[in-house]
Amino acid sequence: MSTTQVSISPEEVKASQQLARRPDPCVVVIFGASGDLTKRKLLPALFHLEQSGMLPKEFAVVGVARRPLGDSFAQDMREGIVSGGGVDEKDAKLGPFIDRVKYHAMNFDDDGGYEQLKTTLAGLDQKYGTKGNRLFYLATSPEYFADIVNRLGAHGMNTPPQGADWARAIIEKPFGHDLDSARALNDDVNKVFSEQQIFRIDHYLGKETVQNILVFRFANGIFENVWNRNYIDHVQITAAEEIGIEGRGPFYEQAGALRDVVQNHIMQLMSFVAMEPPGSFDAEQVRIEKMKVWRAIKPIPVSDAARGQYGPGTVAGEKVIGYREEDRVDGDSQTETFAALKMEIENWRWAGVPFYVRAGKRLAKRSTEITIQFKQPPMRMFHENQANCGIEPNIISMRIQPDEGIALRFGAKVPGPSMNICPVKMDFSYAAAFGVSSANGYERLLLDAMLGDATLFAHRDGVEATWALMTPILEAWKMRHKRFPNYDAGTWGPEVADDLIERDGRKWKNT
Repeated sequence: MSTTQVSISPEEVKASQQLARRPDPCVVVIFGASGDLTKRKLLPALFHLEQSGMLPKEFAVVGVARRPLGDSFAQDMREGIVSGGGVDEKDAKLGPFIDRVKYHAMNFDDDGGYEQLKTTLAGLDQKYGTKGNRLFYLATSPEYFADIVNRLGAHGMNTPPQGADWARAIIEKPFGHDLDSARALNDDVNKVFSEQQIFRIDHYLGKETVQNILVFRFANGIFENVWNRNYIDHVQITAAEEIGIEGRGPFYEQAGALRDVVQNHIMQLMSFVAMEPPGSFDAEQVRIEKMKVWRAIKPIPVSDAARGQYGPGTVAGEKVIGYREEDRVDGDSQTETFAALKMEIENWRWAGVPFYVRAGKRLAKRSTEITIQFKQPPMRMFHENQANCGIEPNIISMRIQPDEGIALRFGAKVPGPSMNICPVKMDFSYAAAFGVSSANGYERLLLDAMLGDATLFAHRDGVEATWALMTPILEAWKMRHKRFPNYDAGTWGPEVADDLIERDGRKWKNT
């Protein structure tokens, strides 16, 4: 009996994926389009999708902002795609794509502007065959979110026009600044759009390395068996940045590190590390398992929270000013630029395993990394022979950025007549394996929103669950003034953060 092998070329595989993941015809409407996000991230991401054949042929973009930019908007977006997206300015697809990028100037509280926008969108439907499907992207300051959503509803743009299939809205973070404000914003939004229409975006979830946490755990038989309290000693999550606030003084004064990074980015990473295997990889199943993690976290006492603010120092060989000297920052500011927490998950898998998380600006190195440290073997049979390096715990390091990859540290015998042991590392690099990508993470999220796939977006329940954990800490910090600054720029943060982990006999893994 003979068998026939059918081979499929890479080109056929790519074509099949393009068809399976190609959205319906639509117009993407970006509110706040004159801001930096649209030029540096959103338009390059949309063009990368166009290059990959993932956008529908019937497609257009409308930027909405208050400034009278006119035709200069499209040219500015073209420059952003070339400079920020790593695109050849002679790319044959670039000109036709930019021809479909339009601009609509209006104030966000101008009812007449919304009616004119409806007319503009209807014209694009006729011109490009976009069939009335709308993806509204709110890339404005948070104080405009509720008003824009309410006016979209008041002018009937929250429901698809006749003959269209859908209308959806992406909302950028921060989604609220504490539990009460997040609930109020959720209520305002859900009065206009159903939860199925809302896509709360966290760009971290668009990163390939973040999505790969689930693949690493659930697509490989050797890791999940030891992914529990019986084998893991503790988990560390670090989101460190070398940069300061980059001129965003007024925003950062209202935010701080806990709101800006921990409540969203780090809590999302933690949920991917700690969640149980979902029944399937769809939005509802993944959301359920993430919610179980957040709801199982014990209330965090303020004694398990540390904060800091950077002073002057040296970063990458250059002298830099302290936070209080930054433009438009209060000279006596109590805003934290560094936050660290110890969290414990009260469930069967993780009971007794602490999760130490930290995020900060003006630290020694840019690095977002998850460290899984395993327990030591029960019998130290080699301890008398540790003449050189000694036995160190096994560690799995998941590098989210900038050097994306996964490393496993284990002990190996040093060549020679003695039983000396040193740690060695097996290291997987995304760049070495798959090449360097110019994608910025928004490609996947924009595509998923156009497809109606909310798997990588935040649900209102999750937003409120994480704010419920962070709000008591923020309130306690507000009542207790701290002596700032308490760490030099270019270091790994304040001593209180070291004390937080070292009192448990552990140390931060500083890459």
